[in-house]
Amino acid sequence: MDFSPDASFQTDRATLARQLRLVLPAHCLLVDEEDLRPYECDGLTAYRELPLAVCLPENEGQVVDVLRTCHQMGVPVVARGAGTGLSGGAMPHAQGVVLSLARFNKIIRLDPLARLAVVQPGVRNLAVSEAAAPHGLYYAPDPSSQIACTLGGNVAENSGGVHCLKYGLTVHNVLRVRVVSIEGEIFEIGSEAPDAPGYDLLALLIGSEGMLGVVTEVTVKLVPRPELAQVVMASFDDVGKAGAAVASIIAAGIIPAGLEMMDKPATAAVEPYVKAGYDLNAEAILLCESDGTPEEVAEEIARVTEVLKAAGASDLRVSQSEAERLRFWAGRKAAFPAVGRITPDYYCMDGTIPRKRLAEMLAAIADMEKKHGLRCANVFHAGDGNLHPLIMYDAAQPGEWARAEAFGAEILELSVALGGSITGEHGVGIEKINQMCVQYKTPELNAFRRIKAAFDEGGLLNPGKAVPSLHRCAEYGRMHVHHGDLKFPELERF
Repeated sequence: MDFSPDASFQTDRATLARQLRLVLPAHCLLVDEEDLRPYECDGLTAYRELPLAVCLPENEGQVVDVLRTCHQMGVPVVARGAGTGLSGGAMPHAQGVVLSLARFNKIIRLDPLARLAVVQPGVRNLAVSEAAAPHGLYYAPDPSSQIACTLGGNVAENSGGVHCLKYGLTVHNVLRVRVVSIEGEIFEIGSEAPDAPGYDLLALLIGSEGMLGVVTEVTVKLVPRPELAQVVMASFDDVGKAGAAVASIIAAGIIPAGLEMMDKPATAAVEPYVKAGYDLNAEAILLCESDGTPEEVAEEIARVTEVLKAAGASDLRVSQSEAERLRFWAGRKAAFPAVGRITPDYYCMDGTIPRKRLAEMLAAIADMEKKHGLRCANVFHAGDGNLHPLIMYDAAQPGEWARAEAFGAEILELSVALGGSITGEHGVGIEKINQMCVQYKTPELNAFRRIKAAFDEGGLLNPGKAVPSLHRCAEYGRMHVHHGDLKFPELERF
């Protein structure tokens, strides 16, 4: 993909550095190439770019000053959290500034009676739950990277996690955000009350990938830690049966705390790494968690077990201790690094499809493996149809990255054809910008652009991400999409 910088943004490093030094202490500004190199990409390492400068403000006033300076100079700004994102959303602009919020790492207030926490955007996801634990509370969204990812990044990408089926994504667990506009104006969206008057701008901002404003404070909901949680691990001798079992659980009116799926290549990678106790003979396993009072958990586990047996599970195990439950989840959360141990590189996808079509998608991915000559391990937030295929390749081998990229694009476009979406939680960034041309038509893309212009008329905040230009879509349509017609006409459209 071509991500060459927009020629309309042009400045020189010396001039920019001189202006930024007027508003930042010396230790808060990086301009030497050696210092800039760690910021050249996020978790999607296939795409890299060096910025002109990196700003590391220590307070909100400095954020305001940096944004005002960049706005006056017409310099692009890319806000960055911990850099754990997987869609290239925090990749720098070659003619711009990276605005790191890493030093905004304080929990400002934790109110156990109101069950909320007010935090800065650089606070780690897991740190919120650790701080709330003495009060019997925790923050529900738990991405696999929760030990490192930050709340600001979670807000930018509307992150989820293995428990989002029952407890929701970031958008369902944030009450208020404090934001600085590209012009340096501070405004607040949402409130500590259950609702706020006016349009739901909070939902608009969450998941906007840093394109509308820079978040400097987040107010999140805290929920009571359940008395008990148990996990059922179900083995299946066929991935199609496992996919059908997911739909059966939801159809039975059961909403588990978590419902995850891993295929055989994924469990084979994870088990030697984590020793989670997974069934390595199974073609796929499901992890289904129930939480609540002991009575509620016992009843739900019994119902889930009945559904899984009827769906063809070849073996069932129920966690018998908290340590065993955590071990089951540790394997699922370590799937990405585990696959990283067995392949030089891997490319993580993030499509979402209707649950009832999981088996269909898995069969298609198996065919794509043969077509592209690459292996793929599959892990899923199965309860909400969010796929994470891990395409294995070797960037040192000529042509393998191109094949991996084509493989990933085909998965995303099939997700749309099956009635789903090109992303569930990782965002669009630069990775999926071409597939936005498949997901949406021109009137919808124009609506996105008008929203962007309302917040950032000059297009300085994270330019070139998430919303493609009409020229890009026209070019991609000529190459791939055939002017908006789906590549899979034999599939029913939803």
